[in-house]
Amino acid sequence: MDFDHERRYRAVQARDARFDGVFYTGVRTTGIYCRPSCPAVTPKPANVTFFVTAAAAQEAGLRACRRCRPDTTPGSPEWDVRADAVGRAMRLIGDGVIEREGVDGLASRLGYSQRHVTRLLTQELGAGPLALARSNRSQAARVLIETTDMPMSDIAFAAGFASVRQFNDSIRHVYALSPSEMRGRRGARQSGPAGRITVRLAVRQPFHAAALLDFLAAHVIVGVEVVEGRTYARTLRLPRGLGAMALTLHDDHVVCELELEDLRDMSVAVDRARRLLDLDADPVAIDEVLGADPTLRPLVEGAPGLRVPSHVSGYEVAVRTIVGQQVSVAGANTVLGRQVDTLGTRVDLVLASAHGLTHAFPPPEALAAVGDTELGMPRSRARAVIGLAAAVASGELDLDPGADRDATRAQLLAMPGIGPWTADYIVMRALAHPDILLETDLVLRRELQRLGLTSDDTRHWRPWRSYAGMHLWRATSAFERTPS
Repeated sequence: MDFDHERRYRAVQARDARFDGVFYTGVRTTGIYCRPSCPAVTPKPANVTFFVTAAAAQEAGLRACRRCRPDTTPGSPEWDVRADAVGRAMRLIGDGVIEREGVDGLASRLGYSQRHVTRLLTQELGAGPLALARSNRSQAARVLIETTDMPMSDIAFAAGFASVRQFNDSIRHVYALSPSEMRGRRGARQSGPAGRITVRLAVRQPFHAAALLDFLAAHVIVGVEVVEGRTYARTLRLPRGLGAMALTLHDDHVVCELELEDLRDMSVAVDRARRLLDLDADPVAIDEVLGADPTLRPLVEGAPGLRVPSHVSGYEVAVRTIVGQQVSVAGANTVLGRQVDTLGTRVDLVLASAHGLTHAFPPPEALAAVGDTELGMPRSRARAVIGLAAAVASGELDLDPGADRDATRAQLLAMPGIGPWTADYIVMRALAHPDILLETDLVLRRELQRLGLTSDDTRHWRPWRSYAGMHLWRATSAFERTPS
């Protein structure tokens, strides 16, 4: 056995849940694949093959274990960290680009040919883009089969399959059950309201849910989002329609309730919920690196599993960041609330109404069309908002999950009214960059000076400097002073 095989096998022997979603264990003698923490008897090393993705295991002819349900694990943290074409591709596939634009659309966004993208993903992940997307569709279909009473034909198209036959074949291939058999195994369930879906989101431990809720609560825009106890609810603008979600954070999982105008947006909404809460991070690895620094160790030990919240919309977080420049968070939220009330889209969904939510954030076309005196803010910042919205609306600026982080930062810096702090903050949250330290932030600068640290001293925090910044902000109670 080579080192990688041996190390992975030891994780399987230990049933180490930290590696769930990082790799999958294929057992040739049983024809199934499992998560590393599967409670079944550990197979012999000679009978095991490891896969980087569930899609690769499925391509090898293996079905998902019914006991450990490997498709319900957190995603691999690697796809959030990697900035290369493979990492960008995985983020875009998770956001449903193939279902909307096909492999050609994915390749175009990455700047490569379809053939090169397929070859690249197959070489590194054991499955091409279509197989990766098909695996995601099968998981979405399973959720709908098990949690709704929708007809199977509706589920097939809601999950993104092109035909009922393709849907049936994929479910049988992945789960060794027909869709009807899968629904029959779920047991008794209480039917929920039409169009409502509840999904349990897996979380790697430790998970500092309270800190996430504190951060989100400090930045709510009235009518768009709200924090009630341990639940964060908000409206959504999705590729095919509007939606609403309510995320209830527990220490070991998150309950995600969705109501969507178009159920084909389910996978995208779940993926964005995971990204918003940074659920696919590797908190053990992050805390080990940051905790090794004596100056950060007390902060890490006091807040294990701290996450960096991303967002459900890169465009929205960019607008909110610009509006929040040089004003208090409360002041920015007031301005944003007025903009939402006049330019946002009314949301008529039961889940939204239940949480007092009325509008979706204004689309870029709406903000791009207003004058610089109509946004209730200084003209220079209003022009920056309008310019950014126009660039997003025209497709000139890409703030989707798979955008090139360095290229996007350079593009932002070239836009009037956007400086280094704003560009870095947008890239950190909109594109989930794990290694941004906002050294020009006044709060962080003062905290670094208090600790006697220079920029050179923070290099060994890489690639987790975004998380270090969150620890420093939290230590100074600065969440409520951080824009967007």
